[in-house]
Amino acid sequence: MQYFREPFSPEETQILDRFFTNTDLPVFALINLPEVVKGALFARYSRTSKSIRRLFLDEFVQDADTGIAGIADRLGADDPLVNMRKAEGLYQRVFFEYGDDSVAQLGGTHLACEQASNLLTKVLEWGRLAAYLEQSTRYIYYDAPIGDRYRYQTPPEIASSDLHADYLAHMDSLFETYGRVVAGMREIYERRFPHDPADPPSVWKATIRAKACDAARGLLPASTMSNVGIYATGQAYEMALLRMMASPLGEAREYGGMMLGELRKVIPSFLTRVDRPDRGVVTAEYMENNRTAMEMLAAQLEGSPEPVDWSVTLTDWDSDGEVDLAAAALYAATDLADAEIQRQVRAMSDDQRSELIAALIGERTNRRHKPSRAMERVGYRFDIVCDFAAFRDLQRHRMLTMEWQRLSTRLGFHTPDDIAEAGFESEWADMMRTSAAFYERVNDELGADVAQYVVPFAANIRFMMEMNAREAFHLIELRSQPQGHPTYRRVAHEMHRQIRDVAGHTAIADAMSFVDYSDIDLERLDAERRSAARRSS
Repeated sequence: MQYFREPFSPEETQILDRFFTNTDLPVFALINLPEVVKGALFARYSRTSKSIRRLFLDEFVQDADTGIAGIADRLGADDPLVNMRKAEGLYQRVFFEYGDDSVAQLGGTHLACEQASNLLTKVLEWGRLAAYLEQSTRYIYYDAPIGDRYRYQTPPEIASSDLHADYLAHMDSLFETYGRVVAGMREIYERRFPHDPADPPSVWKATIRAKACDAARGLLPASTMSNVGIYATGQAYEMALLRMMASPLGEAREYGGMMLGELRKVIPSFLTRVDRPDRGVVTAEYMENNRTAMEMLAAQLEGSPEPVDWSVTLTDWDSDGEVDLAAAALYAATDLADAEIQRQVRAMSDDQRSELIAALIGERTNRRHKPSRAMERVGYRFDIVCDFAAFRDLQRHRMLTMEWQRLSTRLGFHTPDDIAEAGFESEWADMMRTSAAFYERVNDELGADVAQYVVPFAANIRFMMEMNAREAFHLIELRSQPQGHPTYRRVAHEMHRQIRDVAGHTAIADAMSFVDYSDIDLERLDAERRSAARRSS
């Protein structure tokens, strides 16, 4: 893999060496900084095209509120990792004395993962028990190159193949088309939604940019680079590295090696087992063997995928879900056995059970008022087809059970209404057809895993989301909000409808009182206004 090496002056490098584990790799850990500063740096990931190190130099070093200058003075010219290494020696003795996996949950670190393809970001973000912030396609334009090329990765499998030159040409074509479309959509939206003098110009510009980027993002390929900030415990990193070792993607395996090297600079004791032949290596082999076995069995299934516009299908649910929920609502408030509570609840009238559920929900004054854990008694399984761009947003809900199929061009693609109305539909469709043809070439020569890199965000992907009712409250209410992208709002609306009409759980669906069905022209306007008001207060 080739990564852009960001240039820093000798003076900048001297500063960065005190706060980052390296200045020349795309993976690095943050050290010697207050936790709030680390969090603030990662929070900027979603809305900036800058790397964390450049952002740190430009916006944080001289800011008196961060206290960074004072920290740097205290550190002087000493190696910033010396004290950490001494502490690690003590912790390593404790770690091995107790030998318990839970010990590895007690220490963690902030790790910056930059220049990762969007395929790799899904590998990085698979784990549930970690915090992630990813660069958003909504807030930056991707037509600006990084170094001497557009913002895409070339996987090693393609770089070493006869397809390399054609791959580069196809990627450049996608990004050039994206550049024309996003600029055209920005001009169209500026005319359609003129600046309201009551709003600061920055609010209007940010709103227009977000809408243009949302419209054009389907042209970006899955190879598009992204930056991901991770905060996780040693145990969570260990599991992530094992998944990466077992990955069929060369990018993931190579990137995992870089991550391990950087993490061992700051939390080495937690990662001693990752590359041990009798521990991590054999575990990664187990994971790889299981994946291969399932793929061989799946190949025996009949049928092939057909293009789909989009779909949400509730495939499994508890037909007695609201009865079970009413019983679960009472459990913590009584000393009766679970079976006895269920018996008495089943003998109640529908109105009595509805009253119980209403009492459980209570008076919610905003969507952040979440019902209790009793809501976890009821579950739903949805089979969903939508474009990869929207999937990336929905995939962030990691506490539920989510699995997805390989990305391909065989399920068709999505064309936003505004793209068609603006006259870009033909150019859009041409790029989708060209991508589909090139996908088949790569698939034939290098396999379905590598072929994913050439697939545009507009291509549809099939995935499964299985959740309990409590998670459904969170996901559906959040993803139906006006500032959300229209595609995933449509998915959230359909989930809500099917919980009510297909599962018949009307009390649960009605309790989701903050599901928003309103039509919005400028999705980000109110959110940008609130942000501007907070900045000025």
